Amino acid sequence: MGQFMGKWHDIAVASTCPWMQRHRGDSAIGILELQAGDTEGKVSMKRSMKKHGTCKQISGDYELTDTPGRFTYHVAKWGADVDAYVVHTNYDEYAIVMMSKQKTGGEKTKSAKLYSRTMELRTTILDDFRRLVREQGMADDTVIIKQNKGECVPGAEPVAAESPSEITAPRAKRNIVLPDPAPVEGSGMGDDTMIFRSAGESA
Repeated sequence: MGQFMGKWHDIAVASTCPWMQRHRGDSAIGILELQAGDTEGKVSMKRSMKKHGTCKQISGDYELTDTPGRFTYHVAKWGADVDAYVVHTNYDEYAIVMMSKQKTGGEKTKSAKLYSRTMELRTTILDDFRRLVREQGMADDTVIIKQNKGECVPGAEPVAAESPSEITAPRAKRNIVLPDPAPVEGSGMGDDTMIFRSAGESA
């Protein structure tokens, strides 16, 4: 797990969550910073994102499981259990994470999220992400590509982003952390204090 620690940018997300589809417009790329937790079996995170024109930061912990690349947490605010696992990563460029969430009332959602070490990512990896989304039974129109609005510092306006340029390095070999997952019955994001979630999301 040490190679997975550090700074990531959430480039794209796909979800069956109705809340996310209603609020899909004008989403800015956020920053996720991971490090080993003070307690064994936990990962500490800090997440910065633009909300209402200001950069906000949240923090929290994620519980490791016995399966490498797999995390779990309970979202008390929504009464939900979340299972997240890294499907593909090469550690120094990108990571694709699948999430399944079930609320105590039985509601299920599923999501996939694409992370990058930089604010931009090769189109071949975006294509891989879209293909995995389809394999998980989600339509192409559930994919939300976030906008590069520059790095942000909590409490301050984000620095203006330069014109994005596509990285044209040779296609990286994919490291499969876990076997390609079987279709997931339901998944989704967690609370706004959790790693793979933007502030305010409720499904």
